[in-house]
Amino acid sequence: MPSAGPHAAAAPSTAAGGAKAPPAAVDIERLRSVELFARLSDDNLRWLVEVGRPVHLDDGEVLFEDGERARYFYVLLRGQLVITKMRDGREELYGRHTADPPRPGGDGPADRRQDGPGPAAPADPPDGKPRAAHQFTGELPLLVDGDYLAKATASGRTELIAYDKPTFLELLGRCPTICAVLLPVLAWRIRDYEARAGHTTMLEGLGTLAAGLAHELNNPAAAIVRAAASLRDAVQDLSDQAARWGRLASPAERRVIDGFVRHLSAEPPAARDALEAAELTDEVVDWLDAQGFESADDIGAVLADSGASPDTLARIAESVRPDALEAALACAAQVLNARSLVDEITGAGRRIDALVRATRGYTDLDRAPEHDVDLHDALEATLTVLAPRLSGVRVQRRFGELPALPARPSELNQVWVHLITNAADAMGADGVLTITTSREGDCALVEIRDNGRGIPPELLPSLFQPFFTTKDIGKGTGLGLHLCRDIVSQRHGGSIEVSSVPGDTRFTVRLPLRH
Repeated sequence: MPSAGPHAAAAPSTAAGGAKAPPAAVDIERLRSVELFARLSDDNLRWLVEVGRPVHLDDGEVLFEDGERARYFYVLLRGQLVITKMRDGREELYGRHTADPPRPGGDGPADRRQDGPGPAAPADPPDGKPRAAHQFTGELPLLVDGDYLAKATASGRTELIAYDKPTFLELLGRCPTICAVLLPVLAWRIRDYEARAGHTTMLEGLGTLAAGLAHELNNPAAAIVRAAASLRDAVQDLSDQAARWGRLASPAERRVIDGFVRHLSAEPPAARDALEAAELTDEVVDWLDAQGFESADDIGAVLADSGASPDTLARIAESVRPDALEAALACAAQVLNARSLVDEITGAGRRIDALVRATRGYTDLDRAPEHDVDLHDALEATLTVLAPRLSGVRVQRRFGELPALPARPSELNQVWVHLITNAADAMGADGVLTITTSREGDCALVEIRDNGRGIPPELLPSLFQPFFTTKDIGKGTGLGLHLCRDIVSQRHGGSIEVSSVPGDTRFTVRLPLRH
């Protein structure tokens, strides 16, 4: 349904039975029932009636949409507004505004006829939301020339009065006493939205972590299962071949084959591309065929993978009798195959251990909130959990020497995740991400640089402002970089800066090495 908004307010509302009826007039007593206006004089209330635009909504009508440009400040006179926001394709309930919320400790709005401080407002409800916050909306995005931060929909018959920005600013100058009500509500809204955004950021980070772990653990876990199954068969084959070789081998021949296996196990095979590896396997199999081996293909594949060449095998053949050579090399191949499978399992286990340690470092759930942190370990942990997101991106690490610094690592990790995912979004799948660290006086410097499309220069001054976003509706809170700056500057006493031209965007974070 299209947004009703104040542009529809001038149209007559529909009375029961279908006849058109003009909106009911707003009188000063109705405005006085609003806590924001309770302390204003009759003259100022009459002015507010004259300059305001009545808005009447039926059940289900939309007052404004999430992401719509903020044009009006709304005061709720009757009924209820339901506040929702899109998250990942789902509409989430953010809250409700009610024209006449309960007033703890009081029977109704105070009747104050003159502008002035008046008695103190009643206590806020236990959930912390100021009572007055129910009765008006739209002031925050209007003040920052932003967009509405959520969607507002009428629940039942709802009546409001709307003021455009020039009128709202004139109201602040003409009736400064309303700031005693307005400013606490503003502060509460900002804290509430930051808390929601921080919670969302944390959940997104944990979601990224879970997705990354599922993806990254799949390969080593599958490798362990596969190698363990192969090792079970290999152990039986090794037992058979070792028994056969043991019956045939002389002590001198056994020493030759043992030395051959140790040599191939100690030195990793030279790096070869797929074509070179296939050619070596063919050469080894051809040599074994020439010796009359019945299992030339199986033995040759293992020996070639381990780095043996026809020349190496020829030297072995000089020290082993021809009738014992196949048993000797078959046993050697089984030993090498078993060791290769053990190495594969060990490598996969180390990979899983590294992922677990990276996850622990990323979440930092088992440490005190603040302690000495190795920034390089923290950055590596973040890169590990973001590996699926960085698929195709070339990551360059230019790490200098840095001492550990006192920090809240779980909070800093939110900064690294946000900056790196922003960089990945800006580059696409074939970009270059460069992470540089260095010491600059008494500060550690971390620079995260991407070669993406860049940030338009006119947007740079607004980048760290709350509620500023360039993402599609439902995909950004407008608080990500604002929270990053808060974590770096307020929580850690550091600074964060940005510079950008097409192909070179850099976020530079400075953190004090000691408080």
